[in-house]
Amino acid sequence: MMEPEQPSIRVVDVHYQYPSSSFVFQLPSFTAQPGERVAITGPSGCGKTTLLRLITGLLQPQKGRVFLGGEEISVLPEKAKRALRIARVGSIPQELDLLDYLCVEDNMLLPFSINRALRLTSAAREEQRQLTDALGLQGKHARFPHQLSQGERQRVAIGRALITRPEILVADEPTGNLDGNTARQVLELLGKLIEERGTTLLMVTHDLSLLDFFDRQFDLTEASETA
Repeated sequence: MMEPEQPSIRVVDVHYQYPSSSFVFQLPSFTAQPGERVAITGPSGCGKTTLLRLITGLLQPQKGRVFLGGEEISVLPEKAKRALRIARVGSIPQELDLLDYLCVEDNMLLPFSINRALRLTSAAREEQRQLTDALGLQGKHARFPHQLSQGERQRVAIGRALITRPEILVADEPTGNLDGNTARQVLELLGKLIEERGTTLLMVTHDLSLLDFFDRQFDLTEASETA
């Protein structure tokens, strides 16, 4: 008999309060399965970004447990948390954080420059070329961010997040600055790429018109308690 597959993400009875703040984030339970696409929704200030930061180990819960795969990231020392993020997690921040002085190719390959644990091999360079083409950026490898549209810059950020083939991708409002048609085009491209890689997607969004892209919606106003 086969063992059941380990969830990509599991959160158990997590409690977090920011220093000098009355905001309290509490979440009894959350899981995401390998390859699942989950939309995190809820009003501003309910803790959506906090959840992403707890899951990736950027915040340490005062109570509770957070697992990536079978490993409990919430008990690891900082160095081990960072290593786990490098190995398993890709991130698309709300502000794209592309470097103006780097071209498309170098922005996508940036994780290899800032993380000593990653080696820039010929296979990584080939992955970058394939991602660039798959994201509709053919012929734009040498362009700089100011030479791209907002939608194209978003695609570069997606490529940078996927270049290491992470098991988990967390995205914080990645389509928030795009018009409706461009947002859907970008999500369709993202969906194709993560499906090919079996990547679990956890994405914060306010745009309820995009929910059909996801396997399910997780509304934090229903799942958590705040004070």
